[in-house]
Amino acid sequence: MSETIPSRLPVFVCYAHTDNESPDSSNRWLDRLLEQLAPLAIQDQVCAWSDKNIETGQAWHDRIQQTLESTKAAVLLVSPAFLASSYIRNSELPVLLKNAKDRGMVILPVIIRHCLFTETMFKYPDPVNGPEELSFATLQSANPPTTPLNSLSEHEQDKILLEVAQSLLKVLQKSSSPKMSIGNGPQPVWNVPLERNPFFTGREDILCEIRKALLASRRAAFSGLEGIGKTQTALEYAYRHKDHYDYIIWVRAETQETLTADLAQFASLLNLRECRAQEKQKIFKAAKDWLQQHEKWLLILDNADDLTLIQHLIIGLESNHILLTTTAQATGTIPEINVKKLPDEAGAVLLLRRAKIITRDTPFQKIPKELQIQSLAITRELDGLPLALDQAGAYIDETQCDLTEYLKLYRKHGIELFKERGHLAPGHPVPVATTWVLSFQKIEQASPVAAELLKFCAFLHPDAIPEELITEGAEVLGPVLGPLAQNTLSFNKAVGEIRKYSLLQRDMQTKTLNIHRLVQAVILKSLDDETQRQWVERLMQAMKRVFPAVKFENWLKCDRFLPQAQKCASWIMNYNLQSPEGARVLNQTAHYLYERARYIEAEPLYQQALRIDENVLGPNHPDVAQNLNHLAELYYTQGNYAEVEPLYQRALAIREQALGLTHPDVATCLNNLAELYRTERKYTEAEPLYQRALGIDETALEPNHCNVAIDLNNLAGLYGDQGKYAEAEPLYQRALTIYEKALGSKHPDVANSLHSLARLYVKQGKYAEAESFYQRAMAIYERLEHPNTKSVRKNYEDLLKKMDSEKP
Repeated sequence: MSETIPSRLPVFVCYAHTDNESPDSSNRWLDRLLEQLAPLAIQDQVCAWSDKNIETGQAWHDRIQQTLESTKAAVLLVSPAFLASSYIRNSELPVLLKNAKDRGMVILPVIIRHCLFTETMFKYPDPVNGPEELSFATLQSANPPTTPLNSLSEHEQDKILLEVAQSLLKVLQKSSSPKMSIGNGPQPVWNVPLERNPFFTGREDILCEIRKALLASRRAAFSGLEGIGKTQTALEYAYRHKDHYDYIIWVRAETQETLTADLAQFASLLNLRECRAQEKQKIFKAAKDWLQQHEKWLLILDNADDLTLIQHLIIGLESNHILLTTTAQATGTIPEINVKKLPDEAGAVLLLRRAKIITRDTPFQKIPKELQIQSLAITRELDGLPLALDQAGAYIDETQCDLTEYLKLYRKHGIELFKERGHLAPGHPVPVATTWVLSFQKIEQASPVAAELLKFCAFLHPDAIPEELITEGAEVLGPVLGPLAQNTLSFNKAVGEIRKYSLLQRDMQTKTLNIHRLVQAVILKSLDDETQRQWVERLMQAMKRVFPAVKFENWLKCDRFLPQAQKCASWIMNYNLQSPEGARVLNQTAHYLYERARYIEAEPLYQQALRIDENVLGPNHPDVAQNLNHLAELYYTQGNYAEVEPLYQRALAIREQALGLTHPDVATCLNNLAELYRTERKYTEAEPLYQRALGIDETALEPNHCNVAIDLNNLAGLYGDQGKYAEAEPLYQRALTIYEKALGSKHPDVANSLHSLARLYVKQGKYAEAESFYQRAMAIYERLEHPNTKSVRKNYEDLLKKMDSEKP
């Protein structure tokens, strides 16, 4: 049954032998089921398999497990004997349940005798979270447990078994359709992270227009200013037309990071291997390849304001539908539908629905005349902007003020807003800002800590704010916000207070917060320069505490904090903050960007960190030497060798003067400078520096310290470049021993050492040793999905070709 023909459904029948051994043929339940499935089997539509199919001499356990892995559906003939079978519970059910979760396989229980079906618990294997105990009650049976087959007439029994056969036929029809499923299951892909807006109003003409544009051109864009309702209209389109597509994919396209993250999530949903890749190019390519190979999908690129970010993704995707939401007014060849303000009546209905004054089904004409007049007045004051109307309705609902009172408050605060702060930036509608100010004032009255939290969020990157930036950094966030770290209830209450007014969103799964950019702009406008500077300094201190050490095992966490670190860096540079803490944040952020090969973004941060430390600590401070080393390393990687040497030389001189000639940090500088000379083939200049660095570390550090291994590895590399293989090999071997002892056998530094040794063995003609070391290095890299995987695999494949070519 291992073959999988599109028009044929493999079905595994799980049963207890005693339930098919009755002298009375009417009680042989397996035979009865197979009899109902016989017409489908004759037409080659369904292939029902049970252990009766095992031939004499076959390894029965292996045969069952192979079949379990390839089956698309399963029928369980449940009885007391079935529940009592240890083989069914321990060997068959775990595999079936795993396949049901991972591949969408269908399980159809049939109750044949009275038993404890709903009361029985069993363990479901979850490799991530460990075994999970579930109840059979979670599975919908073909017949109620209270009316098993043996309690019914033969006619009723046949009817239920026939329904099982018909259910399997429906599964076959779904799995044979072009719809994609997760794994091999029948579910279509729906990757829309937002729930349908129950207050969505109007836009019928725009929805029709976008449908026509997609059918005619395959691509279309909602364009318009922030807060006009582009995302909500795209969301409504997705829900209305979900039956017209086999796959609907939602991707946030405001930055390269969100674009890559959502494509990675999409790849993970499809179980694509590349979903765990570190390089964004792999994730990007995997998603695009999938899109090119499938049909009937809708790709929604939300907040695609920078169209250059998505060009490479959408080029070549001509046969399916792509929908953008963007503030860009020029979308090239993509048909553009401008989302404008709501008509007065539609705006009034949205306001009243959001305020929960009318129901969703109430049309404007049925609204009492007085409410019509009041709601129309507010709608016109708010200029028909959906976001403004939504927040006004939320305010009215929360405070229970009437519409006339709200209009008075709005007009009063709107005048004060103009007097005190003038006009907002272009594209930021004043009515929206005024509404947010009203909400913010209400939050200040109800919860000062919530107001402080909202202020802090105004200084952050608005999307996916990690909650731990607040909870773990709370010690430096001031006397009001600080206590949140010790009180989860207070934090939840503060977030809840803000969410009442839709000023903050919270994702409980990712433990992140989101704040609208316009909300941030309004809050920032309300703060004087001294207060803003205070919050920037608090953010800087918090980021210093939470941004992790930049090493491979922390990359995921670094990724999580990177947008916030970059935002913090921009504030530090904008305010020209001069402090060692600020320099550290800049340095850490730049160092991670460097590690991810984002050199252009890293360079100005490195340079600013260097300037700050030079100004604050003096030109000869050891921290300045560290900055010089990092900047030189960046230039070295880019091949700008002329700029590298003076930076390394200066860093070495600072450390020798400040720390002494035998400090390990001096050894690091010597190593760096020697690596530059080695790259430039200045071997005579490089060797004494390597030797001196090794001597310092062997004296100052433990003999098995990783710095000693680095020295050994580098010196061995120099000897290898010079053809001194006999001198290089013992140094490499010793470095490998140190790494394995200090870091364990599965660390990437161990793989680096194995890789170096393998290349040396190739140069020496020791192909068997080289092959073994390449294999060990590859195993480590692949397990970690390390960027070096590709290069070591290529070297290994080159070795195999070389070995083949030299065979006699």
